Amino acid sequence: MYEMSYKPKKVVGKRMGKNILVALLLSTFIHANEMKLHTKQPTSDSILLTGTVVSDGQQMIGSRFMGYVKKVFVKIGDKVKREDDLYELESAEFDMMKMQADLMLEQSKTMVEFWRDKLKRINTKKALLRDRYRNDNKINFMDMADLDAEAANVETMLHSMQIMVKESNIKAKQLASTYNYIKMKAPSDGVVVRRNIKVGDMVMPGMLTIMLVDMSSLEIDVSIPESIIARVHEGQKVSVTIPSINYKTKGVIHAIVPDANPMTHKIKMRIRFDKGNENIFPGMYAKISI
Repeated sequence: MYEMSYKPKKVVGKRMGKNILVALLLSTFIHANEMKLHTKQPTSDSILLTGTVVSDGQQMIGSRFMGYVKKVFVKIGDKVKREDDLYELESAEFDMMKMQADLMLEQSKTMVEFWRDKLKRINTKKALLRDRYRNDNKINFMDMADLDAEAANVETMLHSMQIMVKESNIKAKQLASTYNYIKMKAPSDGVVVRRNIKVGDMVMPGMLTIMLVDMSSLEIDVSIPESIIARVHEGQKVSVTIPSINYKTKGVIHAIVPDANPMTHKIKMRIRFDKGNENIFPGMYAKISI
């Protein structure tokens, strides 16, 4: 009888303990929900994107004329300044053409001076002839007619030579401009990232010879899906990270343009940032947080 009365009390005690534990847990859960309702929890709403560092100042230098490479003054990785020599072509043929153009220009100028002096002498003769016959109240019309005809012919020749001078001057300037391309110079500051020529190579018009990249004008090229286009705009500040060198900075969206491929449904976005003194180069991987 003693054992039968003890077992029910033990079961009841266990049940009461479970009920108390459940009540405590329920009370804790309700209290936590109430705290959430009265406390504003911060939410993370940022978008993480990936991009590539590119240069906004890429110069692709090509040859305008055919010729053999005489000298190459730079190699890959060299830093150049504007007007620094890059390479030079053989100039023997161009030297001859330039000399011919300069000689033609000088000859044309000499002929202009010759016919101008001759016209001046004819006009002087005409003035003397008028003075000579003015005192006698008569003029030899035959002499005057001959001088007028000669003056007209001289004026025609003078005009022709003046036209030739203009044409020769244009030709000389064209060849001078052509001669400048014999020794190619850097159009801007930059770093040589590609060199397709060496001494002795034959270059053709339009052939890419050297590529320069302006390291002072770097940007980040990002492709974004059209689903988030409403959340970005020009002038918006973003966080920029270059993971390879653990560099973090702020950037500004300065251009949003459609991608060249309409099938990808992507939008191109360009971000400007300050690289400071860090060794950041085109092609590096970048992370963007918007």
